[in-house]
This record gives sequence, structure tokens and C-alpha cells, in this order.
Amino acid sequence: MSKTAFVFPGQGAQYSGMGKDFYDTFETARKVYELAQEATGLDVAQLCFTENEQLNITEYTQIAMLTTEVAILKVLEEKGLKADCCAGLSLGEYGALAAAKVMDLKDLFRLIRSRGIYMQEAYPVGGAMTAVLGLDADVIARICEETPGIVSIANDNCPGQIVITGEEKAVQEASQKLQEAGAKRCVPLKVSGPFHSKLLAGAGEKLAEELKQVVVYDPEMPYLCNVEAAPVTDSGRVRELLAKQVSGTVRWRETVERMIESGVDTFIEIGPGKTLSGFVRKINKDVTMKNVATVEDLNSLLENE
Repeated sequence: MSKTAFVFPGQGAQYSGMGKDFYDTFETARKVYELAQEATGLDVAQLCFTENEQLNITEYTQIAMLTTEVAILKVLEEKGLKADCCAGLSLGEYGALAAAKVMDLKDLFRLIRSRGIYMQEAYPVGGAMTAVLGLDADVIARICEETPGIVSIANDNCPGQIVITGEEKAVQEASQKLQEAGAKRCVPLKVSGPFHSKLLAGAGEKLAEELKQVVVYDPEMPYLCNVEAAPVTDSGRVRELLAKQVSGTVRWRETVERMIESGVDTFIEIGPGKTLSGFVRKINKDVTMKNVATVEDLNSLLENE
């Protein structure tokens, strides 16, 4: 039996103007942006829709991305589109939490705003991330372990693309070794911190304290968490896993493989860009991949349902 998964992109897919056509077209989407502003005190619509430097700063990127993803999600739900499970890449996991109805949206928006601030503040200078292309994960992990300083795998995105993270000097030294070991390329990423490294453990601890104040519900559908690449069905584990996620490896390749093993053959990427579509196709070219970033995308999806 055919199954569908909703998947949500992470930081890096943002662009000025994202979500504006949904905001202009659907009252449901407008209400989401208004709720995000009410929850955080930020004019999230202006942040998303106008040219500004803040959109690429972590503490603002995260609330902008999540609001846009949830706005699109709510319109899809209103149109009767459903999924059997869901997942998201890094901050995209919070989009999956919204799809699984694990928390009230106001709490979700407050949390992602705090997460962005904590991550920005945890290690403001001296961190780096680099995408390693064309080398096996076990080789990358070994070289990271052998490199002096703090460097580790941040994201296992898909075959042939793994991101490393940590102290700038250690990441640069590991990148040199990885190229010598056969990596096709090592591409430094334009990010404002060493995300998903143990250098951000303090941010995870702060988030854990905030999570204690939030009501968490059992997921209405399974969502797969980043740190274990496994479905979460019990509300009791949500806080622990979200706190770990800040400094833990994002196991996206395994997450997608797990969903496919469970019978998922259609993935719908909800939010800006087509990053996850590219990853999923490299993981398994036989599945169907759809995107909803614009109203035009939505209309095309509905026409083909």
C-alpha cells in the first residue's frame, strides 16, 4: 500500500519573499504568520517577505523558515492532503512536530525562536561547517576522530554528501585530509556557527530547560527524529530528543531509508527550495518526490492527486 511522507527543509533554503503568495492567497496562511508574530514579538511576515540581512542570521532564519513551513502545511491540511509520517532536516524537525501536532503552535514558535538565539550565542566566533562530497561516512568519521581539536559529522545528508562541523582550524585540517583521502570536493558553508557539534551542547541544555515548560502531546502520526533516525510515538521522549538534536548528528540519509522501508513511496517537501528533494533522489531514485514552496506548486499537486 502506497504511503506518503511530509518532509521539511532546514536552514540554508530560506530566501526573501518565501511564503508571500500563500500569505496573499490564503487566510489560513496569514493567521500562521500573525500567530508567529504574537508568540515571538517579531514581524515575521516582514522578515520573510522583504529584502533584509536578518533573514540569513540564525536567530531570525529559524523562526522565518518554520513559520513559512507551517503556513504551507496548514493550507495543505485545509485542502485535505494527508501523510502517514513526517520528518524534517535540523530545524525542519520542528515543521514535522507541527505536522504531527506534538505541540501547540505558539509554543513551537517560541521554542524555535529561543533555539535560534541559543545556537547563535553558544559559539559566536571560530566555528565552521564544510560539505564533503564523494567520500564514505566511515572514512569521514575516522579522519574527524584523528584530527586534533573538535570536528565531527554534522549531517549525513545522502550518499556522497556529508557535512562536518566544529572548530574552524580543525574543520580546515580535516578537510585537507579528506581531500587527500579521495573526497571530490570540500565546500565551506556560509553559516554563523558550528551547528550540530558538541560546541553547541550548552545551547541544547538551555533549550532543555525551556522544553520543561512546554506541554507535549503524543504524535498524531509518527515523526522521525534526526538524532536516532527513528519514529517517535511517545510524547515522553520528545523533549530529550529535541535537546540532543542541537549538538547531535542529523541522520537524514538513514531517516529517509527508514521511511522507505516502512512503505513510503511519495515524499512531499513542504517549504522553500528543493534541497531535500535532491537528497531523497540520491538516496532512492525510485520514489516520487513533490515540492510545495509556492501556490503554483500547490495547484500542480492538487491537480495530480
